[in-house]
Amino acid sequence: MNYSQNLLRELPAVDRLLKEAVLEESLQNLPRRLVLQAVKDTINSYRKRIASSSASDQLSGQINLSPHVLAAEAAALAENYAGMNLKSVINATGVVIHTNLGRVPLARAAVEAISDIAASYNNLELSLKTGRRGSRQEHLEELICDLTGAEAALVLNNNAAAVFLALNTIAGGREVVVSRGQLVEIGSSFRIPEIMISSGARLAEVGTTNKTHLRDYEAAVNEDTAAFLKVHTSNYYMVGFTAEVGTADLAALAHRKGLLLLEDLGSGVLFDLEKYNLPAEPLVQDSISAGADLVTFSGDKMLGGPQSGIIVGRKDLISDIRSNQLARALRIDKFTIASLEATLRLYLDEETAVNEIPVWRMLTIDSDTLQQRAYALAERFAEIFGSDQVGVTEGFSKVGGGALPSAELPTYLVTIKPADGKIHPTEFAEQLWRGDQPVILRLQQDTLLFDPRTIFENQEDELVEAIRKVLNGQ
Repeated sequence: MNYSQNLLRELPAVDRLLKEAVLEESLQNLPRRLVLQAVKDTINSYRKRIASSSASDQLSGQINLSPHVLAAEAAALAENYAGMNLKSVINATGVVIHTNLGRVPLARAAVEAISDIAASYNNLELSLKTGRRGSRQEHLEELICDLTGAEAALVLNNNAAAVFLALNTIAGGREVVVSRGQLVEIGSSFRIPEIMISSGARLAEVGTTNKTHLRDYEAAVNEDTAAFLKVHTSNYYMVGFTAEVGTADLAALAHRKGLLLLEDLGSGVLFDLEKYNLPAEPLVQDSISAGADLVTFSGDKMLGGPQSGIIVGRKDLISDIRSNQLARALRIDKFTIASLEATLRLYLDEETAVNEIPVWRMLTIDSDTLQQRAYALAERFAEIFGSDQVGVTEGFSKVGGGALPSAELPTYLVTIKPADGKIHPTEFAEQLWRGDQPVILRLQQDTLLFDPRTIFENQEDELVEAIRKVLNGQ
């Protein structure tokens, strides 16, 4: 019998491991099925490791099959199994609207609104004025109209749903004219042409990739045309020999031809970004005043609220969309309503919105504050790694989320470049995102980068502790 076979025979049985104190404690605190699965998985992982080894000397001195060792690993694995899959993470990447990390954190007022509604019954579909059944949209519509100047509004579960339902209602079975330069992919392979096809509308492309003129739209109109669709290319920026038709001119042509204009803005922006040294973006209220019949935009991303899609525009068209049977399948729940209302109320005062909505605090934070926070973090990191391995350098943050692609946000990055060879940066970064408090960062040329722009001040202690744990092998 060879060395590997002997090791396989030495593997302790499940019942033997369960007698270890650490697992007896786990059984008192965790569901038995999770603990048993963790024990079985731990034993199987050692079995595979032994079986896959081609030579006994590969295992010699590297494997410990003591019951207390395996039991400790199984206990840690059981704790992991018992934890939530969806966790809060520390975003040290500097990407403000991070799609993979839930896009944007909510304002404190929005979080408190969710907590209040979640813990009690509420008037979701009850009018407290009449005592009769009401619409869940009533909690948001007046506020949205006040902020955008629209006649009516409807909120759905995301912006793709908003575009889909609007097209399905106003142009199902008919043609919708779109510039070729605006047939964008909006994330995860969701593309405007596919959304249009799914809605039942037929796509009619006009112009070229870089240039579309008013005459192109006019030439495409026929008896089967229902609307023009204008899509703001918020996730890329085209420069050079380009031309596109403005909302006012396109709306005038549409109305002269008896058609409708639907404008998809993507990210919803409600105030002038240039005041904050950011590239200009079209405002929702400007599209309404320019004559767009319907405007769609996201309730998260630049708006800073929960995931949702908002349609604003003519009252008769919104009424038709609300009556569409698909509207129920795409409707929002009480948590979205509560958090979106709380977020929108912050926009009633621009200064309050900038100060209290996290996405705007991060986008408008001043350079001096970033520098001070970077150096303060670097000092704390230096206590762990040594000052020779930690530094601060100038760099750039990103807006992210398919918004403001041309924006450069100057920042100060805290750098860690392990010099002793004991820590591989890639492995270190991986252990950080797998830790009890996951940390997501940037890795560049074997250097770990931490951007204070997206690290909240109340997370700094947790960040330092997470790094210390990884370094100590805990």
